[in-house]
Amino acid sequence: MDSNIISIIVALILIVIAWKVFKGVVKTVVLAAILIAVAIFVFGGFA
Repeated sequence: MDSNIISIIVALILIVIAWKVFKGVVKTVVLAAILIAVAIFVFGGFA
């Protein structure tokens, strides 16, 4: 449970950094990749 909270906090930090650094389509791709990676980590796969 604690690792899920930590991973969500890390994801939020990465999203803020990506929002400030990237622009346009690259921003969208990076944000989607971060969200997909965290979802897979938190929920344990596609099940």
